Amino acid sequence: MTDWSVRITSRAGELELDIDIDGSGEPLAIVGPNGSGKTTLLRVIAGAHGPAEGKIAIGDATFLDSSAGVNLAAEARGVGYLPQGYGLFPHLSVVENVAFGLSTGPRKASVEERRTRARAALEELECEHLADRATQRLSGGEAQRVALARALVIEPRILLLDEPVAALDATARRSVRAFLARRLRALGRPSIVVTHDVRDVVALSAEVCVLEAGVVTQRGTVNELRAAPATEFVAEFVGLA
Repeated sequence: MTDWSVRITSRAGELELDIDIDGSGEPLAIVGPNGSGKTTLLRVIAGAHGPAEGKIAIGDATFLDSSAGVNLAAEARGVGYLPQGYGLFPHLSVVENVAFGLSTGPRKASVEERRTRARAALEELECEHLADRATQRLSGGEAQRVALARALVIEPRILLLDEPVAALDATARRSVRAFLARRLRALGRPSIVVTHDVRDVVALSAEVCVLEAGVVTQRGTVNELRAAPATEFVAEFVGLA
């Protein structure tokens, strides 16, 4: 298991993030009201939002250490990131989108290996038939699966998933949750999942970290949160209000 820690302060508009969290290879679910800083936190870890002060370390890799002047570029961090808007490139086909993460940074591979691994990732998510399709011709659910394949194919140091099943129908959500649970166990690497659905947390056997107004207000298992919710939001999330 890979240990990780995130201790940062960062501003996003009027919101001030002040976060101190850590973990290992088990999934961590980030939950909280809209505007609480969940997506900003993922973007800071991925290197897509700054400036930030503090330290971010994943295993023996230091992404950020403001006291030492360290701030790795996003492409050098080896982060698998599935944003809410999917972030697919419209000028690339599906397979080219999935292979893109293997074209630069610490996971760089040959052209042939990139395409082979990209097709294998699409096959795992049961969407290899989309490989040569233009991204503009994808449904919302298809685009989300393709973006998930792109995040997974690089075998990331840490996997960041922002509402990974939100755009899927009920049947597809169950299938992708089960796939994610298997894949995250097999990876044995850190993963942080933003969600609004307690069923995602249960399916992934994830610990919960509650973020409200830029700070952590509670952390624990679903059962621990249900037994003693610290805030009204937590009570609502676990179904007690």
